[in-house]
Amino acid sequence: MTYGMAGILAALLIAYLAGGIPVAYIVGRVHRGIDIREHGSGNVGTTNAWRVLGPAAGVAVLVLDVVKGAVAVLAAPYAAAAVSWQASGAAPAGVSAALPVLAGLTAVLGHTYTPFLRFRGGKGIATAAGVLLVVTPLAVPILLGVFAVVVALTRMVSAGSLVIALLYPGVVGLFYRDVPGALPFAVAAAALLTWRHRGNIARIARGQERKVVWRRATRESGGER
Repeated sequence: MTYGMAGILAALLIAYLAGGIPVAYIVGRVHRGIDIREHGSGNVGTTNAWRVLGPAAGVAVLVLDVVKGAVAVLAAPYAAAAVSWQASGAAPAGVSAALPVLAGLTAVLGHTYTPFLRFRGGKGIATAAGVLLVVTPLAVPILLGVFAVVVALTRMVSAGSLVIALLYPGVVGLFYRDVPGALPFAVAAAALLTWRHRGNIARIARGQERKVVWRRATRESGGER
């Protein structure tokens, strides 16, 4: 289906605003009455929510960030079709075909640079996962498996996130190269997520990145608390 340019722009704006909903900030305010940006790493995302607000709140943030990424992609064609300004002219067929992946990338941009918090958002991994579930679903179990292995070996969530971000274009190239816009989306998403983790990369290089504490192992071995 070919959409009008106004419809395309409206769909991308909605995706950006949906992705920009600062779930961790809202949960922090509702659950604990705090501004999560002033605690922990200051990041408005799942990992910091887990550390600052606790596991239940962290899971809630994770699920809602994933959902908003998926909804942004699923809603994009309906939003584009609903806006039928004839004066806008038709968008190129390639742009219309790539609308879902464009909306997905825009949603991730909304999460990482949310307009609701002066463009200071999260790292984008959970929202990107929601996009992946819709656009490239086969990539999800592969990347989740790699993520789990890397985090188990390094005890660093950031390391797992970086590895799957860099791996994603290759997975898309193998399984989804015929999906319009999928490979450019994967490359752009990998670049954005890597850029958002640049501070983590520097801390990993210095050996200063925070690590996951396995509670059972800590109690049994008397390790770090």
